[in-house]
Amino acid sequence: MKIAFLGLGTMGLPMATNLINAGYSVRAWNRSPQPVEKLVTLGAVAAASPREAVEGADVLISMLADDTATLDTLVDTQALSTLKQGAIHINMATVSVGLATLLAALHLEHGTSYIAAPVLGRVNVAEAGQLQILAAGHAAALAAVQPLFDVLGQKTWPLGDRPEQANAVKLAVNFMIASAIGTLGEAAALAEGYDVDKAVLIDLVTSTLFAAPVYNGYGDAIAQERFEPAGFKLALGLKDVRLAMDAGEKANVPLPLASTLRDALIEGVAHGEGHLDWAALSRTAARRAGQA
Repeated sequence: MKIAFLGLGTMGLPMATNLINAGYSVRAWNRSPQPVEKLVTLGAVAAASPREAVEGADVLISMLADDTATLDTLVDTQALSTLKQGAIHINMATVSVGLATLLAALHLEHGTSYIAAPVLGRVNVAEAGQLQILAAGHAAALAAVQPLFDVLGQKTWPLGDRPEQANAVKLAVNFMIASAIGTLGEAAALAEGYDVDKAVLIDLVTSTLFAAPVYNGYGDAIAQERFEPAGFKLALGLKDVRLAMDAGEKANVPLPLASTLRDALIEGVAHGEGHLDWAALSRTAARRAGQA
C-alpha cells in the first residue's frame, strides 16, 4: 500500500513516522522541509509538491492546520484531482463540517473515497500510536484503511457513513474540553478570591470528584501556571469553538456556553496569549477577578 502524507506538523510527523516504522511506503510533503528531511532518514520519499506526493498513491493522509490550509493544499494545487481512481483520502485534521461535506462531494466527482478521521490525543499519544480515531465514511473504505488506523491509534470509533459526522463529534469533544478549562479557571479564581491557593482546590477536585485526564492535565497546568510549550494553542482552541458553533447553527443546535467560551478565548488572544496552551484560558477568569 502506497501512502501519501501531507502535513508534518506536531501531530503529522509522529503519525507518519509510525507508518514508516510499521513497514508502509510513505511519500511525504510539508510546507517547511525540515520534517520531510527527518522522515527521509527513516525511509520516506520526499515530494516537492502535494501533487507529486499523491501521484500513484493508494491512500492519502492529510493532517493540515485548518480549512484554508486543507483547501490550498488539496484543491488549489490540483492534488485532489491527481489522486488515482479508487484511492482513499483520510483527513485526520480538525476541520469544519462544511468542509467535510464539500470534500466528500469533490471526491465523489473524482471517483475517490473520502474519510474523515480526526483524532483525540496530544503529541506524546501520537508518538506512542495510541490515538483515539473518530472515523466516518463509507464502510468499505473504512475497512480498507483499518490496518493503518491500528498503527496510529489505540481505538477506532466508527461514527457513521457521512464524513461530517466524525468532524461534528471531534468539535463536540473539543468544546467539552474548552468548557472544562473554562470551569477550572473560574473555580480557581473563586478560591483565590477567598485566599485559598488555587492549587489546593485543583488538587482536591482532580483527586476526587473530577479525577479524569482532562481535569488532571489542564488542572495541573492552571495550578502551576505552566502554559508553555503549548500542547494545543489557545488560538486553535478559539478556532475549534467557532467551528463547533458553526456546526451547531447548521444543525439548529444552540450552543450558548460555546458563545461564552468564544468571547473568553477572544479576550485571551487580545491579550497576546494566542500562542500559549489553551489552559491559559484560566488567565481570563483571573483578570476579570482583578487577580492578574
